[in-house]
Amino acid sequence: MSLSYESSGVRYGPLDAFKRACQKAARTTTDLLAGHGFREPTTARGESAYLIEAGDHFLAHVEEGLGTKNLVADAVQAESGRCHYRAIGIDTVATIANDLVTSGALPIAVAMHAAVGDSVWFADEHRAQELVKGFAEGCREAGAVWGGGETPALRGMIEPGTVVLSGSAIGRITPKSLRITGDVADGDAIVFLASSGVQTNGLTLCRRIAESLPARYSTRIEGGVTLGEALLEPSTLYVAFVRECQRRAICLKYAAHVTGHGWRKLMRLEVPFVYEITAPRRHPAIFRFLMEAGPVDPREAYATFNMGIGFAVYVAPGVAAAALEAARATGYDAWIAGRVRSDGGRKAVSIPSLGLEFEGDTLQVR
Repeated sequence: MSLSYESSGVRYGPLDAFKRACQKAARTTTDLLAGHGFREPTTARGESAYLIEAGDHFLAHVEEGLGTKNLVADAVQAESGRCHYRAIGIDTVATIANDLVTSGALPIAVAMHAAVGDSVWFADEHRAQELVKGFAEGCREAGAVWGGGETPALRGMIEPGTVVLSGSAIGRITPKSLRITGDVADGDAIVFLASSGVQTNGLTLCRRIAESLPARYSTRIEGGVTLGEALLEPSTLYVAFVRECQRRAICLKYAAHVTGHGWRKLMRLEVPFVYEITAPRRHPAIFRFLMEAGPVDPREAYATFNMGIGFAVYVAPGVAAAALEAARATGYDAWIAGRVRSDGGRKAVSIPSLGLEFEGDTLQVR
């Protein structure tokens, strides 16, 4: 029987319903911005980053969590003795900063929230220092100061041997014309930037698969690495790409950080379009392994994992080559993967060569 994210314990239905309820209640507080001399720009709600408009710039704010990837690091350390918390620190920054830059904002400051079930978690000095090292490294790569954080010990709420990692960031868009607004049109090109692997989404399903294997995370996969090593490859940060596009005056019409909900995230924009992926690559070895070992069928895999795509941008056709050059100049693997198509008000992600279609009602985060 094929495995699913839901069968591993993650149900997006209740999670997304709560997000929509929060957005509805949050809108009732918007008038309070005026007392601070700010206003809320249109279409800010429901995007990956929340924007606040000032006279000559936008401020952006993101709060995001790592998820359960650190549980993979704990399991790998128990099996092999190797600590991977430097990678976990980078991952935590990446999941925050990559959301922030989808708005066009460049990160200014990042904060860490590290909640534990027992303060003894921090007594493992090597693990704690590796987490600190990785978080600082991620901040430097994002071009942001590490501004602070919080380390609560929540006995009875969190397992004693576990840390729950999350954080927040603030950024700025200046001049205001650099805001990524979602002004997408029929015929626009879709440019994909490759991921480093699983990155930070779908790890609950990955853990279930690993725990079903005789050698668990020590299982060798294609390329000679262990499953644990492949899953713990640090996430790619896409800040440098957005910064370079701004430096070159390349207009990014929309950007999607491909995390939870997999490729369905490609249709996060509220306006209905069909996002037709005409040039999907063969997915990387880690995903081929997960699909076979699960087993996980293709539809579930593309609805859960990033399948090798960490970031997508939508640009006018005449700008696509310039966007590719900006990506490659800053060290990213990028390619033109498809196009935006108007289809009578239909909203969907279509991957014809794989026979996959995800309709708009399969992504309800607004």
